[in-house]
Amino acid sequence: MKLAVISDIHGNLLALQAVLADIARQGVDQTVNLGDILSGPLQPAETADLLMAQGFATIRGNHERQLLDVLASAGPVDAATADGYAASEMSPAHATWLQALPVAIALNSDVRLCHGTPGSDLQYWLETVVPGFAQGQGPGVRAATLEEVAERLGSATHPVMLCGHSHVPRLLQCGAVLIVNPGSVGLPAYADEHPHPHVIENGAPHARYALLEKTVQGWQVDLRAVPYDHLAQARVAAAHRRPDWAHALAGGFAQRMV
Repeated sequence: MKLAVISDIHGNLLALQAVLADIARQGVDQTVNLGDILSGPLQPAETADLLMAQGFATIRGNHERQLLDVLASAGPVDAATADGYAASEMSPAHATWLQALPVAIALNSDVRLCHGTPGSDLQYWLETVVPGFAQGQGPGVRAATLEEVAERLGSATHPVMLCGHSHVPRLLQCGAVLIVNPGSVGLPAYADEHPHPHVIENGAPHARYALLEKTVQGWQVDLRAVPYDHLAQARVAAAHRRPDWAHALAGGFAQRMV
């Protein structure tokens, strides 16, 4: 079995197209999508159209939940926010597709999909956010300890657990369970306030995804970085008045606010 894993596309159509072209050359049996699909100042509607046509096994992330909340709200949509811009571009068909997405999927007896952790779409699994970023004490995030990873695993027992949300490509063996984060297709860096201020930075603008293949020795994992026209997407973000996204897309580093 050979599996392609994509996550955190964030409406970046050019990155998604580059990743799907790379996947097409790999001879995979199935592609799965771990959520945070559309939110961002790029091409949310076009991204939705492409993915709806593909029919990949797909789960919702925190941004699908937030986007649906915006769509359900009676108030005005703030298109300056990532979720608001995506909401302003959605058709009824897109909304229906998002509403039907599950929060997790057991793909088979080996593999289970979640967005953050089995218990939360807002918690990083393989990273831990810590205080101190506002005081200049590092990025505000570190690799999670094995004990933290095991606690977040809870009662999950599938041999392979796939997660996204943090945008950091990484894998970790936690007892009998292999946890894999493919990284982000569409956003290589960002700043966040939850649960403390921190930045995520991959240090390169590439689109990320993972290939997993079950072999007689175990699961082989290939964390892939695919080049694409990231500067074109940085210009789109800038045109939509999101200099933070433009900075992240251009180089893979978060914009530091002065």
